[in-house]
Amino acid sequence: MPSWSVADLHWTYNVTHPDKSLSTGPTYQNTPNSAISVGGTTFAYRDLGPEGGIPVVLLNHWGATLDNFDPSIVDGLAARHRVIAIDYRGIGDSEGDAPVTVAEMARDTIALIDALGFEQVDLLGFSLGGFVAQDVVLNAPERVRKLILTGTGPAGGRGIDRVGEVSWPLIIKGLLTLKDAKYYLFFQSKHP
Repeated sequence: MPSWSVADLHWTYNVTHPDKSLSTGPTYQNTPNSAISVGGTTFAYRDLGPEGGIPVVLLNHWGATLDNFDPSIVDGLAARHRVIAIDYRGIGDSEGDAPVTVAEMARDTIALIDALGFEQVDLLGFSLGGFVAQDVVLNAPERVRKLILTGTGPAGGRGIDRVGEVSWPLIIKGLLTLKDAKYYLFFQSKHP
């Protein structure tokens, strides 16, 4: 079983920013959703980029669907890598009841990687997706070649215990102002 250290996490992932005016191939926005049944649950995902090699599996933030991935980031990755973006169980177009623990989401992710036939993947986890990615590495380290963590932290990490305290008022503000809560959570440097 491979072992991981902080030194293993210091590397660069090359992202190509394609000139959209020259692009004639699929983009993230025009790639249709696909579906796969895993353990009796149908999961939605998008698959784009060149075939072959080790794919990059994208794990999104809390409450996000396939449409919440940033197309320019996905297209940049897909210029050189196969990219698989997924909807968690019970979220977006995936069926079933949404998991209530990171461990459940990690088990689903491992099962999905297996069902898609990948022996090894690179995992990119954003926010909650980073929690899930870390749990995947802890439970199936042989399945993950590279781990890319963005806007996330470890269990017990500094400030993690305040996520609910910070998030819930902004979610409520989104409801009251009829704006997507993500506007306040991710795109405002100061919250009036």
